[in-house]
Amino acid sequence: MKRILVPTDFSNNAYSALFYATQLFQDEACHFFILNTFDVETPVLTSRLDKTKGELLYKRLSKESNEKLIAVKHAIVRDTEDFNHHFETISVSKKLTETVNKTIKNKDIDLVVMGTKGASGLKEVFIGSNTVKVIQKIKDCPVLMIPVNFDFQKPTDIAFATGFKTIDNKALQPLLEITKLFDATIRVIHIHENEKLNQEQEENFKILKGYLNNHKYSMHWVSNFTKKSEIINEFIDKMNVNMLVMLKHRHGLIESVTREAVVKKIGFKATIPFLVIPAVMS
Repeated sequence: MKRILVPTDFSNNAYSALFYATQLFQDEACHFFILNTFDVETPVLTSRLDKTKGELLYKRLSKESNEKLIAVKHAIVRDTEDFNHHFETISVSKKLTETVNKTIKNKDIDLVVMGTKGASGLKEVFIGSNTVKVIQKIKDCPVLMIPVNFDFQKPTDIAFATGFKTIDNKALQPLLEITKLFDATIRVIHIHENEKLNQEQEENFKILKGYLNNHKYSMHWVSNFTKKSEIINEFIDKMNVNMLVMLKHRHGLIESVTREAVVKKIGFKATIPFLVIPAVMS
């Protein structure tokens, strides 16, 4: 049974991400963990009165969190009554990234699904800072981000952007699993800065083709004339791609499109579901 963690702040965006995940795995048995974290921000407790106020605030926020989680659970159960899905709620008074990492380990999570929850303009939706932090801090679990108000589409064309740095069989499994579920075509896009691949890239290129041998795929080589994020966005539009996948390397392609520029709302557009997988899965 697949085990999926979905953090929520009770926004429509968060519910849309949860709903998308249930649709994506509608033919799979799944256990969903719906997580809400809340902060109890109080001054340094120096007196019994301060301590009492802190305890009362915690009880109020905890009650509110659990009540809203129950409402979300009831809603998603109604929306997915024909699926073999089980839902469990978790309410924790801790920081989001810390809690997500602990839950991944304690609950043996296979996938984290989040809404982008970013600043939006007329034509662009940016990845929000909380989501970027989760991508950066999670080491051993794929993260799937769902744009605001994104209606479910079967991912029949999946873009896999790679620099051929590391090709790990275990890391590729989330991509290949989704590909198999929807008989999807994988569009491999490589943004090359040099005319030829180096020896390490050549080896990884051959390894990747071996892993994709039983799947429909195509190779696309693009020169690096502009920002990598812009190249990928243009490719998504041109090829009618409905999911983007990248492996997360240290100092790799994923960092160049998700780091500081995004938080400042001048970078990467999240217009389709975006799956980020650690390059080497333990």
